[in-house]
Amino acid sequence: MSRTPNPLTNPPSNPQILSLFNPCKTLRHLKQVHAQIITHHNSPFQLSALASLSALSPFPTFLAYAKTIFHHLQNPPPSLYNSLIRALSSSKTPLEALPLYHTMLQSGLKPDHMTYPFVIKACNESSVTWFGLLVHTHVVKSGFECDSYIVSSLIHLYANGKDLGAAKQLFNLCSARDVVSWNAMIDGYVKHVEMGHARMVFDRMVCRDVISWNTMINGYAIVGKIDEAKRLFDEMPERNLVSWNSMLAGFVKCGNVEDAFGLFSEMPCRDVVSWNSMLACYAQCGKPNEALALFDQMRAVGVKPTEATVVSLLSACAHLGALDKGLHLHTYINDNRIEVNSIVGTALVDMYAKCGKISLATQVFNAMESKDVLAWNTIIAGMAIHGNVKEAQQLFKEMKEAGVEPNDITFVAILSACSHAGMVDEGQKLLDCMSSSYGIEPKVEHYGCVIDLLARAGFLEEAMELIGTMPMEPNPSALGALLGGCRIHGNFELGEMVGKRLINLQPCHSGRYILLSNIYAAAKKWDDARKVRNLMKVNGISKVPGVSVIELKGMVHRFVAGDWSHPESNKIYEKLNEIHTRLKSAIGYSADTGNVLLDMEEEDKEHALAVHSEKLAIAYGLLHLDSKEAIRIVKNLRVCRDCHHVIKLISKVYGREIIVRDRNRFHHFEDGECSCLDFW
Repeated sequence: MSRTPNPLTNPPSNPQILSLFNPCKTLRHLKQVHAQIITHHNSPFQLSALASLSALSPFPTFLAYAKTIFHHLQNPPPSLYNSLIRALSSSKTPLEALPLYHTMLQSGLKPDHMTYPFVIKACNESSVTWFGLLVHTHVVKSGFECDSYIVSSLIHLYANGKDLGAAKQLFNLCSARDVVSWNAMIDGYVKHVEMGHARMVFDRMVCRDVISWNTMINGYAIVGKIDEAKRLFDEMPERNLVSWNSMLAGFVKCGNVEDAFGLFSEMPCRDVVSWNSMLACYAQCGKPNEALALFDQMRAVGVKPTEATVVSLLSACAHLGALDKGLHLHTYINDNRIEVNSIVGTALVDMYAKCGKISLATQVFNAMESKDVLAWNTIIAGMAIHGNVKEAQQLFKEMKEAGVEPNDITFVAILSACSHAGMVDEGQKLLDCMSSSYGIEPKVEHYGCVIDLLARAGFLEEAMELIGTMPMEPNPSALGALLGGCRIHGNFELGEMVGKRLINLQPCHSGRYILLSNIYAAAKKWDDARKVRNLMKVNGISKVPGVSVIELKGMVHRFVAGDWSHPESNKIYEKLNEIHTRLKSAIGYSADTGNVLLDMEEEDKEHALAVHSEKLAIAYGLLHLDSKEAIRIVKNLRVCRDCHHVIKLISKVYGREIIVRDRNRFHHFEDGECSCLDFW
């Protein structure tokens, strides 16, 4: 029976170096092999071979060790230079390959056909096209200008350097254009989104390979021409995994969930890219439950998650407010040593903030070594939805002190924080100084935030004045914010005008009809309210149902108003009746039916309010959660006035902490009070 040689007992001979190196998976084992070579032979050839193998291994730490061996060799051979340049060109630090190439030239060694493609690749990856031009002259002087792999590398270089003319000229001059050069030219056109030219080159090809087809499919997917991509995919003489993944990515980009899943199901084999694409599709298209279920399947078949996997899953947890699943995922990241870089760290911050744990979001943020503008924006936005305006302002100050320039999204986040806290003066000052102090011209979103701020605070005339002075037309969101302010502050005349304007702008948006009908109902204009609701029916517009979810022991439970689909519905409604009776007897609660339309008896109106989705979810939480556990609810719509009042009373009478995330913000209820101070 053959055995792997033990580096501690058997001195290696030349043929044994590869067999000794192959089982190396740790730096300690690699050092043992190195020690044996030094002890028994100390051969430069063997050391060079070990360094080459280490450089090209899949373990990142081995590359650093290969560089150490290289620097201790007096006259490294060209093969070692080539191995290191090749490894560095594909590493996170491709720029390091260029001084190594310079050292090779200074040593009097001649680069060969194996050197140039990877030097050019390093120039490409490092975006130093000027150095690539210099290398091009070396290629010509060395007589390699007709080498297809070198030419294709140069075509990639010029195309990525936005000099598509030079790439085309090089392609036309190449006398021995083979499939590699053709593919490079197609790729160049695709990267410049010139699919017409790419197709012309593709159609002229006498001999295409799978890369030719994949590049075209990927290009059509990028520009959203999914039918063209599918047509080529169906015509392919043979497909590989990249073909399937490219087509899948196209469906994902277009948000076509059904076709994406259909293709995913048909794939003869899948890699982690396939799974990540499907997970991203579910997460981006508002199907978080499906994303989490797919992750369970992914793990069951033994596919190891990557950074992209956990980012999609964290997004799904954030959407659902599924804190338990988010916590387990964070543990998984730590246990599997997935690097918490700025991308993963920001996704964790977003998840904890949207799951109601702003303290944990802050901990993750503070622990991040590298914080880009997206990370700062995410934590500021998290503070905003929790109503922590002072903390958001402090973070904004720290962001500037850290040398990170705020962008337009930063100002949306900080203005949103001001809006949730009713800080009118601060919000107006921020809007005024955006251009003068930060060189950022306010967009319609920034004006919308301040309109929302003014409208919520009751400054409706000022909000109208701002709309009139905006340098652009107000979008429906800005007008919707004004309409919401009219409802809060009972301004019937202005609300009617804005509501009608919004219905004309968005005739298919159910929320516009409902808000206007509520404004009429509050003003006792029942006929007008009824007409708006009838107009909805005539236009075929359905009200978006209120949905509330609660997570218990990793399971997400979903409720809609008047829902009887849950297996424990009988117990839930019994609990709901108990809550109603207890609130009436303890505090004298009566339902706020002012905005409930229509031809209903008062008792029916009270029942309609009593079975709102968040109340059902809270009743379920009271049935199953320990008295010391917070009840966490996520709702897709804004919490209504009656539900807000009832939840405050429940928190007092039952002595429970209740956290509700609605469409606008978080509400932390405790001892009869809400963190929003009734300003939402």
